[in-house]
Amino acid sequence: MLLMLVLGTLVVLALIRVWGGEVGLVHGALVLTAFFTGVLLLVAAALGWHAGVRMTRQRLSEPLREVRQQLLVQSQLQRDWQWATDAEHRLVRWQAPQGAPASSWVGAAPGAQKLWERFEASVAAAELRRCLDARHPVAEMLLGAASGDARWRLQGLPCTDAQGHFSGYLGTARPDAAEAAPAAAPADLVAEHESFSYTVSHDLRAPLRVVEGFARILKEDYGARLDRVGNDHLDRVMSAASRMNSMIDALLSLSQLSTRPLARQPVNLSQLAGYVMEELKRAAPQRELELEIEPNLVAQGDPTLLRMVLENLLGNAWKYSAKVERAVIRFGSAQQDGRRAFVVSDNGAGFDMRFAERLFGVFQRLHSASEFQGTGVGLALVRRIIRRHGGDVWAESAVGEGARFYFTLA
Repeated sequence: MLLMLVLGTLVVLALIRVWGGEVGLVHGALVLTAFFTGVLLLVAAALGWHAGVRMTRQRLSEPLREVRQQLLVQSQLQRDWQWATDAEHRLVRWQAPQGAPASSWVGAAPGAQKLWERFEASVAAAELRRCLDARHPVAEMLLGAASGDARWRLQGLPCTDAQGHFSGYLGTARPDAAEAAPAAAPADLVAEHESFSYTVSHDLRAPLRVVEGFARILKEDYGARLDRVGNDHLDRVMSAASRMNSMIDALLSLSQLSTRPLARQPVNLSQLAGYVMEELKRAAPQRELELEIEPNLVAQGDPTLLRMVLENLLGNAWKYSAKVERAVIRFGSAQQDGRRAFVVSDNGAGFDMRFAERLFGVFQRLHSASEFQGTGVGLALVRRIIRRHGGDVWAESAVGEGARFYFTLA
């Protein structure tokens, strides 16, 4: 390019000399010198800008390359399968973890079916479909493959494209290994649990005891000097501290389920339900209640843990039907897709099914504490116990029409 500029300059100077003599030659040379100096400066600036852009791209792409490599390595090392759907909920990707045979997935090729159609053998398939249609996050769901020979734990999140439109789901799946879980937890897991329990019991409770103690002192020693608003604030502080203590107790109970071995034996669930309801009625004997318990419902499981399940489910039925003139609570069984399911139902407040999956999360509640007291851990505890028994739990309800909680046991 530079050679062409030089040759062009010589030709122009020769023509100027022929036409204008020495004076024209000098004037033309000055003009051309200024022109080509500007051209060279522009070329140099363009080259410098291009080099700067290239260096900037290199600086920006290097961290992106590292992040991409880290994500690739993590995806290859994780034990979970990865899945994705399009906006119509058709399965477009099902990627096995590193070292897992692709044949371990039973079913048609990706894209041939809607995601929930892969799990027609599961009682939770309808719940999965409702969740996807509502574009809600898929919390950990236990689902049986349509072939009936595999069960998977699915979770996923809805995604959007660059324009903010719904584009499908990304999620993970893991073969269920509840039946193969060892009776005793490994030593390192037990040690980790003990460390967690100590931290929760002591480190979290210590500042809470200080808050609760000083609030009580203020109430006792200075309550008479405070006006109604001041006393109300103190009552709120003590109530919040008491509720936090209850939440810590519930969290400890939840954590202990991970390491506690199951003591399976025949359990009369009807009898346990009767004991639980007797305790609830003693706490509020004035309540009018219609109670129905199907007799002789027997299942294999840990009696202590299954009692905790019934205490939470029947306790919720008791609590959320408290504002009904005549409460009706039932415990029985039903056939769900060829499997026996146990059912706790009531005619209480009910809830919106759009938020059903949130019920089983830790500290997740659909009603405020002023409406109905609670810690938000009970149903998370129920789900963990049921899944440790190789079963599943789900709910059906409508606002103002009561609720039905189903659970199965392996």
